[in-house]
Amino acid sequence: MNIKSFLLTAIVCLCSLSTLSAQDHRSISPRRTTPYWQDVNVVQVNKEHPRTQFMTYETRSEALNIPFEESKYYLSLNGTWKFYFVDSYKQLPEHVTDSTVVLTGWKDIKVPGNWEMQGFGTAIYVNHPYEFVERDPETRYPKMEPPYLPEENPVGVYRREIDIPEDWNDREIFLSIDGAKSGVYVYINGKEVGYSEDSKTAAEFRINPYVHPGKNSLVLKIFRWSTGSYLEAQDFWRISGIERDVFLWSQPKTSLRDFRVKSTLDDSYRNGIFELETTVSNYLSGASYAEVSYELLDPVGKVVASETKPVAVQSHGENTVRFNAQLLPDVAAWTSEHPHLYKLLITVKKEGETSGEVVPYPVGFRRFEIKPVKTGDRTDRLFLVNGQPIKLKGVNLHETNPKTGHYVTEELMRKDIELMKLHNINTVRLSHYPQPRRFYELCSEYGLYVYDEANIESHGLYYGERSLAKHPEWEQAHMDRTVNMFERNKNHPSVAIWSLGNEAGNGINFFHTYKFLKDQERSLMDRPVNYERALWGFNSDMYVPQYPSAAWLEEIGKAGSDRPVIPSEYSHAMGNSNGNLDIQWEAIYKYPNLQGGYIWDWVDQGMEAYDKEGRLYYKYGGDYGVDMPSDGNFLCNGLVNPDRTPHPALAEVKYVHQNFAFEAVDLSTGVFRIINRQYFSNTDDYTFRYTITENGKNISEGMLQVSLRPQQTTEVSLPVGKLQPKPGMEYFVNFEVIQKEAAPLIPAGYIVAIEQFKLPLSIPKQAYTGNSNNPPLQVDQSGNSIRVTSPRLEFVFDKASGMVTSYKVEGNEYFDKGFGVQPNFWRAPNDNDYGNGNPHRLQIWKQSSKNFNVTDVKSYPENNKVVVETTYLLAAGNLYTVKYSIYPSGVIKVDVKFFSADMEERQVGASEATLTATFSPEASAARKASSTLNVPRIGVRFRMPVTMNNVSYFGRGPGENYIDRASGSKVGLYQTTAEENYFPYVRPQENGHRTDTRWVALTNGTGGLMVVADSTIGFNALRNSVEDFDSEENKDKPYQWNNFSSEEIASRSDEEAKNKRPRQTHINDIVPQDFVEVCIDMKQQGVAGYNSWGARPLPEYSIPANQDYKWGFTLIPVKNEAGIAEKSPLKY
Repeated sequence: MNIKSFLLTAIVCLCSLSTLSAQDHRSISPRRTTPYWQDVNVVQVNKEHPRTQFMTYETRSEALNIPFEESKYYLSLNGTWKFYFVDSYKQLPEHVTDSTVVLTGWKDIKVPGNWEMQGFGTAIYVNHPYEFVERDPETRYPKMEPPYLPEENPVGVYRREIDIPEDWNDREIFLSIDGAKSGVYVYINGKEVGYSEDSKTAAEFRINPYVHPGKNSLVLKIFRWSTGSYLEAQDFWRISGIERDVFLWSQPKTSLRDFRVKSTLDDSYRNGIFELETTVSNYLSGASYAEVSYELLDPVGKVVASETKPVAVQSHGENTVRFNAQLLPDVAAWTSEHPHLYKLLITVKKEGETSGEVVPYPVGFRRFEIKPVKTGDRTDRLFLVNGQPIKLKGVNLHETNPKTGHYVTEELMRKDIELMKLHNINTVRLSHYPQPRRFYELCSEYGLYVYDEANIESHGLYYGERSLAKHPEWEQAHMDRTVNMFERNKNHPSVAIWSLGNEAGNGINFFHTYKFLKDQERSLMDRPVNYERALWGFNSDMYVPQYPSAAWLEEIGKAGSDRPVIPSEYSHAMGNSNGNLDIQWEAIYKYPNLQGGYIWDWVDQGMEAYDKEGRLYYKYGGDYGVDMPSDGNFLCNGLVNPDRTPHPALAEVKYVHQNFAFEAVDLSTGVFRIINRQYFSNTDDYTFRYTITENGKNISEGMLQVSLRPQQTTEVSLPVGKLQPKPGMEYFVNFEVIQKEAAPLIPAGYIVAIEQFKLPLSIPKQAYTGNSNNPPLQVDQSGNSIRVTSPRLEFVFDKASGMVTSYKVEGNEYFDKGFGVQPNFWRAPNDNDYGNGNPHRLQIWKQSSKNFNVTDVKSYPENNKVVVETTYLLAAGNLYTVKYSIYPSGVIKVDVKFFSADMEERQVGASEATLTATFSPEASAARKASSTLNVPRIGVRFRMPVTMNNVSYFGRGPGENYIDRASGSKVGLYQTTAEENYFPYVRPQENGHRTDTRWVALTNGTGGLMVVADSTIGFNALRNSVEDFDSEENKDKPYQWNNFSSEEIASRSDEEAKNKRPRQTHINDIVPQDFVEVCIDMKQQGVAGYNSWGARPLPEYSIPANQDYKWGFTLIPVKNEAGIAEKSPLKY
């Protein structure tokens, strides 16, 4: 068939349409006097219209086998460029972009990589203010109106030579700048090519008119701030320059311009619907006649659909070819559980030629929709994936690399995705801008639902009338960024949800961008479109609130809603955080309309640095420059450290997200229910294992035969009925779900889910009677000390300080340098503590830990032991008593009582001196003030020799856990060290705690000391003191100042900041000490986590000062594990 004859008429008809289309995506430079970077009406000049990012190959074989970056039509420009930097655009030399400029004084710079990370300019971190304009300290609004930009606006000029490959002759050549911040001008051989804003999507320029054979000069002139900066007020480093790949690529003169893939499922959710629309461009001086064909290959490489159509395209025009819809039976659908990918090959070949252009692209058959679903006695509108009302178990992700700034390598992307998959995360919100192309491809390959978000946040203008969402002159900028996101990412299988932006108010501009996306999606996948600031408004298909409590989730879940409720941000992971996550997920699993959420956020954004001693630390806001705007370490909100070391809280995330649930049907007979929470997978890929433990040691174990389809349950019975409990022993059933064979990113043998149940089996502990063979004790109360001694034991108590200063058994001293047992009510404040004001509000408990008044000390014999009792009047006005019962064997029973702040004189059995001091006007006033407060912890602490750093314990582990973040930490026997117990949060704070501990032993290999709880205790055992982690104690460090205005800088007061602001402390400030500090707590308050700017630990995880508390523990010298096993089950 003669294509030319067939299409002649079509060419004529398409002339005007094609011309308009070409002009649409090849902008003409506007004639303006205002520079582009200062003009809100200019968002790009001469840039190609955004399109799907794809690569071109010459043959089918190459397209199937050669990666994107290895195509011979791809030329990376990453590497070392020459760089010229000025602090103000006014300092730029007149001809700095000329091709003949002399490079004297130019520096080298690595591309990609932000220039501030390479020694040029100053990195700034602020959360939502604009860093380039002062803020009114009263109203918090900028003092100047948009589009104001400062005269001191730094500019970086990048230069390198490009050598166009010879085999690119007669091809169209494009320059792609995948990310440059903020406003970038492009010059080739001294001529201006174009301009672009939107730093998080590709800026592509056709450069044929500007290049010549051989070497060419490429210059990028980048302004740190442009009018686009008003839409990039995200909570991240405000840094500049080239932060993603830069490359050249080329296509034939007649080639694929773009395409749209519709690959969804029919109403049976079994059969695939495939539709393809292609757009072909012709850059020739005459009409072009070609054919466009496609092949669709299934996951094993079999062609399941194909078609060829002719196309005619006029000179410098475009034409669209739509292929017939295909119904493909029983497709392998794409989900996060099973990310099956097909391969699409699109070929464009000119008439009469044997080869042309072949473009590969991954395709996934999936269906995302919101529709009514009847659940029980009500109907909810739910988000469905392939017909299933899934739960989205997500995190928010910023683009951050501790070495380079915003440039994230593929290696780091893979590390992030691997960790997410290992911790049962199935979705990621791209906060608050699109990620690089490769990230989407990896999400499609490994199975993560992507919540894709336009690069729009004008948070610094807040949500009222000044919000840019309400100003029509900013519509073009809003729309441009939305179109950029959609057109580039529309075909990625993993993109499940679109987002209009973040924290930018709501108004006409977002109404228009919402309409644009909905209109586009009607012909594609009909994916949901969200916007968190729309709240319950029409321009958000889901309700995506921020930072809800478990109580709010319970309320909205019970009441129902007209759309899915999925918090776009919740469980603020700043430092030692993420308390209450388990009760939030109890509500989410309970109610159908609650469909998950996105934890804020994934990774701490600290920047790698080394001090003069070569010690690593991570910089945060305020660490660069003097008096720079700063929000301190508020950008360190991640579940992983900057180097991707998981935070201890990630174990809790893995647990609440796990896809298998276990319930006790009848603990006494060992009947349990197993629930497969997966939506698309049976249990064939997993092994189910159980163990029964006795005081942490396995006494029974086995494999369970479990075969469940998605969302199905079954019951199993375990052999617990014949167990014969022993005195003082506890019995637990543990379940594990184990990956049978290696899957992508999940190794064989990996434990994907756990659960634990305590069996109702117990016999009272046997009482400890001591050893009658030990020599009797002698007591000396003369002088300032009470000394209890024998040939075996030495116990020294200082009457004035109220501290045990020596505890020695058989010559082994257990307390380091006289730092024995003393009251402790303070913890080093975590980030949430500073956010809710605890360090200032609860300061009295810090004083009570340092300055306790000993009002009474007495010693007396009791049976075969000696008792030493002391009473402390705390700075808070409360009484605290500690009673030591010392046995000849060296065992010391410690009984502790905390008296309520609301105590009355008649309720206190104490000496006259104690009563007089306690009910003095001063102490009574202090007690009245403290009666409304919570106590950070109630406990004691002491220090042991550094050699006793081996830690074994029976409690929750293996990692750090707290009373409001312990569900993912199961009770067991664990071994660690004081060094391993430390976790290096970017800003040092409370860390290393363990809860529900029955006993803990610190040993040096030949012996040590065991602490056995009367009930359960919490403990820390670290090579540092509480004070080392307490920000306020680092007096040589400055406070975290905001510096958003000259008034704020002038009015800074260290005295007012004390205990209200944390200081600029870092992990290199934490140097291991030559002791092990042990904190033994009746209880430590929770870490909280609903947010980091006011939320306190919940009442059930707090310690009110207006209650009495009694608790105790026993200190027991031990020599080996046998001694621990023998003595730990006894009652002391």
